[in-house]
Amino acid sequence: MLSMKITGTPQMTILQSGKSLKVLQVTGREGMSMPEHFSTMEAVIIIQKGSAILGMKGNEYLLLQDQSFIIPGGENHTLSIKEQFQATVIMGNDSEIKFVNF
Repeated sequence: MLSMKITGTPQMTILQSGKSLKVLQVTGREGMSMPEHFSTMEAVIIIQKGSAILGMKGNEYLLLQDQSFIIPGGENHTLSIKEQFQATVIMGNDSEIKFVNF
């Protein structure tokens, strides 16, 4: 049986914006990945469904359903989806996500 690799990047959608914080939803399918990027300010990711690998500082962190992870501001990282994925990201309203090689 042939295996087909899924390409593409997870989708990010802003759910809410307040005076100081915004909430984003990240969704993706197995095999999708986000290239190296960073948030200009600290961000919290809360995994609601599935799993992914967060690559940061030469380490890999397994993100599983019902877990959370704090990503430091300015820290380059990647995200590789292992299985159908949904997460909420909370960050400062003035924070931006910037891709390193784009």
